[in-house]
Amino acid sequence: MSTPTALRTDRLLLRPWVEADLEPFARMNADPAVMEHFPSVLTRQDSDALAARARAHIDEHGWGLWAVEVADGAHTGTFAGFTGLAVPRFAAHFTPCVEVGWRLARWAWGSGYATEAARAALHVAFTDLHLDEVVSFTARSNTRSTAVMRRLGMTHDPADDFRHPSVPADHPSGDAVLHRLDVDAWREQQRLNPTPAPR
Repeated sequence: MSTPTALRTDRLLLRPWVEADLEPFARMNADPAVMEHFPSVLTRQDSDALAARARAHIDEHGWGLWAVEVADGAHTGTFAGFTGLAVPRFAAHFTPCVEVGWRLARWAWGSGYATEAARAALHVAFTDLHLDEVVSFTARSNTRSTAVMRRLGMTHDPADDFRHPSVPADHPSGDAVLHRLDVDAWREQQRLNPTPAPR
């Protein structure tokens, strides 16, 4: 199975991780606004470990949670966070599966970067990996992320919502919503409103 290890969109580069990403990634993961819908901010050690897992997955499989670098405009060359595909490490009614996910620095919010990068990841999921479905999930309170899911054409069935098993039982971020996108719906989107394939 051949998949691209880096993806270029109009404004972004989704690429493997490098050492220089670790410092801005740690700052991002220590930002209470970025981590509002998670149980806590991350320590530098935990942030580095997350980046290491993402890097190792891309090294092994050729796809994963890519580092996102701005490739156009005033922030050219700046690390902005991550977007890509992941395999959840917990058991739930919808696993095993592949999810599309993102986390961006606060300065990058409102730019459309998450949607643009996630569309590139979905293209890989459905054309290179030949997946039948991709899911995405977040805390119910995370309306920014659910808005991105809707822009991606993902659908939500309240019967799919779940309690995230990796979140402490008394923490509100564990109340999670699930969105889905299957390959037929994605192909229909592409037919009606084609988006450029990542290059």
